[in-house]
Amino acid sequence: MAGILKFQKEKTIGKVLNIDIDKISPNSQQPRICFESDDLIALADSIKANGILQPLSVRRVGDTYELISGERRLRAAQICGMDQVPCIIFDINDRNSAILALVENIQRQDLTFFEEATAIEKLITLYGMTQEEAAAQLGKAQCTVANKLRLLRLSEEQRDLIVRYGLTERHARALLKLGSTEDRSVVLDKIITNNLNVEKTEKLIEDYIGCQRDKASYKKRSKVFQNVKMFVNTINRAVETMQAAGISADSKKIQSENYIEYRVRIPIQHKV
Repeated sequence: MAGILKFQKEKTIGKVLNIDIDKISPNSQQPRICFESDDLIALADSIKANGILQPLSVRRVGDTYELISGERRLRAAQICGMDQVPCIIFDINDRNSAILALVENIQRQDLTFFEEATAIEKLITLYGMTQEEAAAQLGKAQCTVANKLRLLRLSEEQRDLIVRYGLTERHARALLKLGSTEDRSVVLDKIITNNLNVEKTEKLIEDYIGCQRDKASYKKRSKVFQNVKMFVNTINRAVETMQAAGISADSKKIQSENYIEYRVRIPIQHKV
C-alpha cells in the first residue's frame, strides 16, 4: 500500500447532517478499550453547555450508519439524552473505514499507549501495511512505531497492572529489558509496591539484571565444580580398585590457590 489514504465525502451530502443516534452503530475496529465514566460525564457536561463542536464521522451501511470516529462524543451525547448528533458522512468501503477509524483515533492522542500500540498492530497485521507505511499514515517516525509495537511483548496481565496503577510508557519500556515474563512480573510487583518513579525503576532493573547474571555465573561455576568432583571420584575409585587387586597404590591431594593437584603413586613391582 503506497502513499497516504485519502477519503472522499459523499458528493450528494458534503455537509454536516444531524443523524438519529439510534441509527448509528459502533465501529468494530475502535481501538479504545476503556471509556472512563468520569471523563464521559465531563464531556457530557461540556456538550450540554456548548454542543458538539466536532461532528462525528460515519459511513452508510444500508439504511443505517456505522461510526468511523467519535465514539466518546456519541456516548456523551447519549448521557445528555440527545436524540441526534451532527455527523459527516464518508463514502468508503469496509477496509478503508476500519483503517480511517484506527488512524483518526491514534492521531487524537487520547488513547493509552497500549491501546495505541494495539491499533498500530492492527494496521499492520489486518490490513497488510509495513511498519514504514503505518508510520507514514500516522505521521510518525518508523522507529517510534517499532518502539510502540514492542510494548505488546508485555503480557495482558502486566499491561492491565501498568494502566491500573498509572505507570508510564517509560516504565513499560524499561520492563522490556528483562528477558522473561516471570522476571517482568517480579519486578513490576516491586515497582507497584514501592511506588517507584522511572529513574528508580531503571535502577531496580539494572540491579536485578546484575543479580541474575551473577546467579547464572554461579550456576556455570557449579557445573564445573561438579565435573571436577566427578573426576576426583574417578581417581579415588581407580586407586581403590588397584588396592583391592593387591597393588599398593595411593593418592595425595595437594591444593594451592590456583589449582588442585592429585598425585597417584603406583609401584612398578608388586607382590603376586
